[in-house]
Amino acid sequence: MPSVDALPHPFTFDPAETALLVIDMQRDFLLPGGFGESLGNDVSQLSRTIEPLSALLAAWRSYGLPVIHTREGHLPDLSDCPPAKLRKGGIGEQGAFGRILVRGEYGHDIVDELAPLEDEVVIDKPGKGAFYATELSEVIEKLGAKKLVVTGVTTEVCVHTTVREANDRGFDCLVLSDCVGSYFPEFQRVGLEMIAAQGAIFGWVADSPTLIAALQEQK
Repeated sequence: MPSVDALPHPFTFDPAETALLVIDMQRDFLLPGGFGESLGNDVSQLSRTIEPLSALLAAWRSYGLPVIHTREGHLPDLSDCPPAKLRKGGIGEQGAFGRILVRGEYGHDIVDELAPLEDEVVIDKPGKGAFYATELSEVIEKLGAKKLVVTGVTTEVCVHTTVREANDRGFDCLVLSDCVGSYFPEFQRVGLEMIAAQGAIFGWVADSPTLIAALQEQK
């Protein structure tokens, strides 16, 4: 089985039992003029992940391995938006790319460079974690996956929450440092350190070229 040189120690996986999870690579978060930038954030800290993630997707797909995409957003009437989240403001308001984080709006969808293929699963989630109020557990079970390669944004919020949820459900997760991003460099660094701390307390950390090389060695 392929083995990835990761922190805190090698991550070994069976490709047939591993899925790639791409979390919330949406226009509202990544593009200039979107919701993320409207909050005063430097979106280049997130958009830098697009190029390595695009290369990873191409390699992963070339092996016929499963990809799962998620999008954070809500029904147009916001009935699925947690009250505490709604009270913070912004959700459902008019933004540069349509109503902010509302399903079906331009800004809610995934950036063009990482667009899902027709046969790839796209899960719409109302919360930070990808397992909360979604069918993700059932999708993973149907795929027969036991391990997850995790990418997306943001490292300290939706990525962290999802990896913690996955760990509680018995999945081993490899988080790719160049394919996850935070608006805040310090959060990025500490977030990755937290994942691999204490002997992989809830995950492993590597970069995408290392994973791709491990896959290629099995060809």
